[in-house]
Amino acid sequence: MTKIDLTIDSARRARSIQRAKERNIIIPTYAQMKDPSKIPAKIQEELKSVGLWDIHPRNLFRITWKNQPTAAGGTFGGVNYIELPSSLTGVKARILALVGKWFPTGAHKVGAAFSCLVPRLVTGQFDPTTQKAVWPSTGNYCRGGAYDSALLGCESIAILPEGMSKERFEWLEKVAGETIKTPGSESNVKEIFDKCWELRNSGQDVMIFDQFQEFGNYLWHYAVTGAALEEIFRHAAGTRGVYRGMISATGSAGTIASGDYMKKLFPDSKIVASEALQCPTLLENGFGAHRIEGIGDKHVPWVHNTKNTDVITAIDDNAVVNLARLFNEENGKAYLVKMGVPEEVVGNLDLLGFSGVSNMLSAIKTAKYYELGEDDILITVLTDSMELYRSRLHEMHQELGEYNEMSAAADFARYLRGESTDNMLELRYPDRRRVHNLKYYTWVEQQGKTYDEIQAQWHQADYWTSVQTQADEIDELITEFNAEVGLL
Repeated sequence: MTKIDLTIDSARRARSIQRAKERNIIIPTYAQMKDPSKIPAKIQEELKSVGLWDIHPRNLFRITWKNQPTAAGGTFGGVNYIELPSSLTGVKARILALVGKWFPTGAHKVGAAFSCLVPRLVTGQFDPTTQKAVWPSTGNYCRGGAYDSALLGCESIAILPEGMSKERFEWLEKVAGETIKTPGSESNVKEIFDKCWELRNSGQDVMIFDQFQEFGNYLWHYAVTGAALEEIFRHAAGTRGVYRGMISATGSAGTIASGDYMKKLFPDSKIVASEALQCPTLLENGFGAHRIEGIGDKHVPWVHNTKNTDVITAIDDNAVVNLARLFNEENGKAYLVKMGVPEEVVGNLDLLGFSGVSNMLSAIKTAKYYELGEDDILITVLTDSMELYRSRLHEMHQELGEYNEMSAAADFARYLRGESTDNMLELRYPDRRRVHNLKYYTWVEQQGKTYDEIQAQWHQADYWTSVQTQADEIDELITEFNAEVGLL
């Protein structure tokens, strides 16, 4: 059994309460993030004068999939999602995609970071008056952590590879207390872990919120993203739709936890884990570097419930970067319309960042592999949007020249219509165990986990289900904390 530690430190908790009073901080509950109608009217009214990305404590209440899709002044509506039609995907199955752009910071990782920090804040385990919050990441998570830290009145250190898009660094310069660039790019996670150990041993008063091993990350996606998946499925399905599964790049293995939630409701559904073909860690214990920013690899995250994963897909990063051009260059969009993709759909394709394009391709592969029909529904996630990758488009334009209709036709035929079931594995029991066993080399040999812990993950039936039930318990602590702060 594993659980998020909720031991109370009274002295530190008192200082956190005082900091919240001074900084006008009210903390939302998981229940409110799932259902913003539960947010007090007073707070909803305040949000009408607050921009979506503003460093304002009330934006904690915008950590939800249900923000109105507007840059400023919005309140709440239904879950933000789009449907990717057959005219685009080339498959009969319906593919729904949660939209991450309408979170503060433009990516859903702000929710995972919240769920790692807040339990320690409201219990007093983390002291915002003396400690710095450290956010190791390949991009969006450290941005979410720095943002949450700013809203919650504590100092932050963001860690990410030096090869990530410049939009991330430019934003962090304004928000994070300190930004540390580690060697390499997307797949260089080991270097991030090494920097964390250096900070632990430096004598600084820091707390490291490592998304790859923090069960707050798993819990937020299980409870909040999982509920959003259920809602959009029931909204879209009508009387005929059949839920077949969810698809997500593994990354830190937070988002894919929402598949655990859905599999409890639909036991025959599939959970599909996606990664880059250039770094096929899950598929064939492989390694390498790739350009699908935001997904991380060369290890298996501690919080990945591998025993519940059904399929692995590997996506060529050439497909991702070229489809990003097809979806965002004017000649590319014109060609899609010419090929019968509705203009409204084409106008929304900038909602797909690099990992979103990759997730879409994995959903197409899944639909083809299982020969899904028009009543079958797959769901995936658009972690962020092209707003964070405009510099990459500019770089490709400088390197490759103008994107013309011939380029668009080639990319459409090769990377959309040509997507196949290659580089894909349906997992047997030994395959799941093989992927799980890969955790040993990172987590037991390098990061301090024990042999008993890794065995418990695989063999104890309640290891994963025990943490899944903690949202209500943490909500009680948040409610008590808010009451003592006294701002409601």
